[in-house]
Amino acid sequence: MVKHIAIIMDGNGRWAKAHGWERTKGHKQGAETIRTIALEANRMGIEALTLYAFSTENWKRPPKEIEYLCKLPKMFFNRYIKELNENNIKVMYIGELERFPSETVSVIKEAARQTESNTGLKLVIAINYGSRREITLAARHYAQDVVNGTANVEIDEEGFSKYLMTDGLPEIDLLIRTSGEKRLSNYLLWQLAYSEFVFVDYAWPELNEARFREIINEFENRDRRFGGV
Repeated sequence: MVKHIAIIMDGNGRWAKAHGWERTKGHKQGAETIRTIALEANRMGIEALTLYAFSTENWKRPPKEIEYLCKLPKMFFNRYIKELNENNIKVMYIGELERFPSETVSVIKEAARQTESNTGLKLVIAINYGSRREITLAARHYAQDVVNGTANVEIDEEGFSKYLMTDGLPEIDLLIRTSGEKRLSNYLLWQLAYSEFVFVDYAWPELNEARFREIINEFENRDRRFGGV
C-alpha cells in the first residue's frame, strides 16, 4: 500500500495557454486540483502527499507570475482551510519561506498551526524548495554538530536523513509528474532513491480523482525489489 506520494505539479501555464488564457489562470486551476487530490488521497488512507509548489529555480519566472504565485497560498487557504481541517488533514511545509512576502509566510504558517493536531493526510507543501540546497543545508548542520560534539563523524544514511527537511515523514513510495516531462527538476533527490516514478502526459489541472486512482493502481501492480531479486 502506498504511504507517501510526491508530485511535481507541472503544466499549469501551458494548460492555460492552450485554452487561450493567462498563465495565472492555470495556477488558479492548479490550486483547485490540490484540493481535489488532497481530499482523495485522504479518503484513500494515504499518509503523506508532498507537492512541489514553488522551486528555488521558479524565481526566474516573469515578475507578474511570481507575484501571483506569492498570493496563491492566501487565496487557497482562505477558501479551503476549513474543509481541510474538517477532513483531519494536516498542512505542513518544507523549503525556505523567508524569501516570500511576510503575508505569504504568515498564511502558510497559520495553516500549519491550525491543523497541527490533525491525524489524517499530511499535506506537505514544498515551497522555495530545491533538493541540492536542502542537502547542502543538511550537510552544514551535520558538520556543525560534529564540531560541537553532538554528532558522530561515522554517520549512516538513516542518521543523515534526520537532517533533511522531510525528517519524520514516511519514505516516498511514488513520484508523479504531470505534463509529459520526464525529469526530477531538483526535487527530493535523496528521498526518491527507491521510489517508483509515473510520468503522465496531461497537465496538473487535468488530474482528477479517477486518474489519480489509476496511477495508484499502476503503482500497486509493480514489483518493487529494492535491489534484490
